[in-house]
Amino acid sequence: MATNRCRFKLLQGNEACVEGALAVGMRFYAGYPITPSTEIAERSSVRLPQLGGKFIQMEDEISSIAAALGASVAGVKSMTATSGPGFSLKQENIGYAAIAEIPIVIVDVQRSGPSTGLPTSPSQGDVMQAKWGTHGDHPTIAISPTSVQSTYNEIIRAFNLSERFRTPVIFLMDEVVGHMREGIELIPTEELEIIDRNEKMINGLPYAVGEREYIPHMPSFGTGSLYNITGLFHDDEGFPTNDNKMAHDEGLRLMKKIEVYKDDIIKYETIDTDDCDTLIVCYGGTMRAVLGAKERAKETGLKFGIFNPITIWPFPEEKLAELSKKIKNILVVEHNYGQILLTVQRIVKDNSNVHFLGKIDGTTISPDEIIKKLQEVNSNAQ
Repeated sequence: MATNRCRFKLLQGNEACVEGALAVGMRFYAGYPITPSTEIAERSSVRLPQLGGKFIQMEDEISSIAAALGASVAGVKSMTATSGPGFSLKQENIGYAAIAEIPIVIVDVQRSGPSTGLPTSPSQGDVMQAKWGTHGDHPTIAISPTSVQSTYNEIIRAFNLSERFRTPVIFLMDEVVGHMREGIELIPTEELEIIDRNEKMINGLPYAVGEREYIPHMPSFGTGSLYNITGLFHDDEGFPTNDNKMAHDEGLRLMKKIEVYKDDIIKYETIDTDDCDTLIVCYGGTMRAVLGAKERAKETGLKFGIFNPITIWPFPEEKLAELSKKIKNILVVEHNYGQILLTVQRIVKDNSNVHFLGKIDGTTISPDEIIKKLQEVNSNAQ
């Protein structure tokens, strides 16, 4: 049982990511050091052995996610972490995890790119890569925390979603959140809701699903049940198939297991949206600047609401569409050239005027810049 003395700590976002993962049962980490996620590997290397877990540094990002997938197949909750260039390398095995239905959490602490870019600078340039990086149609869950506390809380939710839906979950942090330090509450394991995968096979078939179900019940390797795992479309036993109908049905099921339960997956936060003419859409580290702008806006008389999609994918489309029908202007604020902007424009259509404030130079968007943009939006609307 955690004591009050160790329950509250001053932690970096990357450190809180590890502590939350450990609290929910992560006992295997494989990774390769890369700025600005390196502290996740460093803390995992210290903390996992203390809890009987295993840490391994692999030779690159591809082998790192492969090792984590192997551990997960054996029944161990597993995680790997990286940044943009490494996230690109992991994409093939993210697709493999999606079709083979292997639970895993992939942490991406985003930095400025493309390529090596600005390794220590903030960015949110991997949003679309999180959705579309792996080829083919596949289910995607991506979560973006805004603070050190939400990093701890949301990594727990990421593992629960991965286990429940037997799918990779992308934990989309950014350099701002990863490297900030805040006092947080470490909620102990015994007080958490923890979801573990269902391993009771249906009719002895690892990929079989029940009527009106979409998620298979697969036992862990090493527990006595023999079955095949492949990256090819496969039958209920896990063996490859060229049957077009079987491939269609499997592909559709993979998508539906997320679509049908999207209300259990989607999470968002709204602030002061009931009485505002302008709505700011922001996520991750940019939320901090927007909250700062909100404090300063009181001095200028500016009023605006905030819509923060914590679950980036699936995007909370219905709520944003509802808000857009009663708001004149929407300002999207993000550290890229406009990635969530594209999704917002598609959802909002002609309901509101959509504006954009972004940066790709490695510096953070400031509260003053947000206020200046809001004043510009308001003056153009008059």
